[in-house]
Amino acid sequence: MFVKELRTGVTTGLCAAAAAKAATVALLSANAVEEVAVTAKNGETKTFAVTDAVYERDRARCAVQKDAGDDPDITHGLKIFATVSKTEGEEIEIDGGAGVGRVTKPGLKVQVGSAAINPAPREMIRSAIEGVCKTYAYSGGVRAVISIPGGREIAKKTLNERLGVVGGLSVLGTTGIVEPMSNKAIVETIKTEIDVQMASGKDTLLVTPGNYGRAFAGEVLGLNIDDAVKCANFIGETLDYACGKGVRRLTLIGHAGKLVKLAGGIMNTHSAIADCRMEIIAAHCALHHAEAETIRQILACTTTQAAIEVLRQTGVDDAAVWESIGQKIGYHLRERTRGRLQVDYFVFTEEHGVLCKGATG
Repeated sequence: MFVKELRTGVTTGLCAAAAAKAATVALLSANAVEEVAVTAKNGETKTFAVTDAVYERDRARCAVQKDAGDDPDITHGLKIFATVSKTEGEEIEIDGGAGVGRVTKPGLKVQVGSAAINPAPREMIRSAIEGVCKTYAYSGGVRAVISIPGGREIAKKTLNERLGVVGGLSVLGTTGIVEPMSNKAIVETIKTEIDVQMASGKDTLLVTPGNYGRAFAGEVLGLNIDDAVKCANFIGETLDYACGKGVRRLTLIGHAGKLVKLAGGIMNTHSAIADCRMEIIAAHCALHHAEAETIRQILACTTTQAAIEVLRQTGVDDAAVWESIGQKIGYHLRERTRGRLQVDYFVFTEEHGVLCKGATG
């Protein structure tokens, strides 16, 4: 079966790093640049055309335009700006300006009150600036402010406010590269990956929804992730196809924010399909004698991490809660596969490691 290869794009985080690099070059060289190259965290180098360059004696501003490739990304075509200025000291400061949201609720990867620029993009921005400073032998401080004109209006079409990010968009991206998310193409790609694995003589699979699962499987569990199948949100389709192809055993490793949904029998974990994470956690807390106020707090959480913190602060036996959730995950995996293959599953967060695990066999 021929599957059209979709064009990858770049994240807002990598765009911000490119804009910051261009502005820093302009600031330290007193000359604007027409393009810059930035290396993403996956090692891929992308070249960006630089626009809207403005240079003053102590500050410079540049922009690059986001290209999301064939991904239906709401931020495709937006200009990501960076304004860079010299400061006293030696620190590199990174903040958000107009169109970049602010975090107002705990549980996200950024502290409350900070600009919604995630850790990986911050690292890429910092690295880009440091590289330019080294080239021009500049050892002073730098302040970079990332802004996204129109970001406040576009953010209203996202889940940002529900997650506690107000006033604009989040600057996101784990690797810097946007993988196309056409549903049909992704499912066909998953099937093709499984076909390749089976054709090589394997009858076991390692499956992860995305980059977090891959990183955890490799770095923490010590598993070989070279041939891991990335299933995105399509866990049910992946299980179905694996069963049909005669896979004997499948190991599923994913972040709690996705896999907790399996405890509710939800096998497509995209938030647009269903989001019952807090309801599931709250129900299992009730099974373990949590007080009504604890349950109310969990239902008000926006992230799994925030719910875990509530559990640990209120004295509920969180290990028992996650064991109970894990048993329900196992039940629904068995129901989906009907005993046609064994599924070993690991549910984790970066902060707390493996929360629950089990096997359907």
